[in-house]
Amino acid sequence: MEYAYADIAKMIDHSLLNPILRAEELERGCQLALDYEVASVCIMPFYLRRCADILRGSNVKASTTIGFPHGGHTTIVKLAETRQALADGGQELDMVVNIAQVLSGSWDYVRTEIKAITDMTHAAGQQVKVIFENCYLTEAHKIRLCEICGELRADWVKTSTGYGTGGATSEDVILMRKQAPAWVQVKAAGGIRDLDAVLNMRALGAGRVGASRTKEILDECKRRILVAES
Repeated sequence: MEYAYADIAKMIDHSLLNPILRAEELERGCQLALDYEVASVCIMPFYLRRCADILRGSNVKASTTIGFPHGGHTTIVKLAETRQALADGGQELDMVVNIAQVLSGSWDYVRTEIKAITDMTHAAGQQVKVIFENCYLTEAHKIRLCEICGELRADWVKTSTGYGTGGATSEDVILMRKQAPAWVQVKAAGGIRDLDAVLNMRALGAGRVGASRTKEILDECKRRILVAES
């Protein structure tokens, strides 16, 4: 066994972003994250303040999304979302790049926007993950985004929202880990549905994964550890 339970649990950002989740489901999701001691809860922005209250005093962080899921908000709107998220107790913010501007090659716009959000988040002592939405991008786009995020000291580069036409792939994680500097972590999201997928992403260099099937993944992790120890 090459991992302990905490190694896997602390890779997981428990995703509560499905737009049809009701308040009672969001409450249960936050409690599940506490019970399983994951890295963070990534929750819809309107429920972030309540999420932060539930998680306060624990080692599970409160996180939310910016410009989600399509990235097409104006920069001023994304900054307003960032400001509100920080005020509501957000510790890790997952922002979507402006995909249209990436595809248009408008790199000054893309860099300026990522910088503005990263600077605001870091000034508050919190961290930012930059979502590329790789299913729409070429390899050259992904490489340039990794370079920009490295220059701007973003904390993570992230494969996907989970709401595009595709999610995390092994090839993308390998590419992002190779192209992003060592101080930038890689997060895989979209289609991470079982423990083997988490372990694969871990082996390829991802430090975090986004998952909604957290209970099933971590129950299987516990089971395998027990079997290995028996």
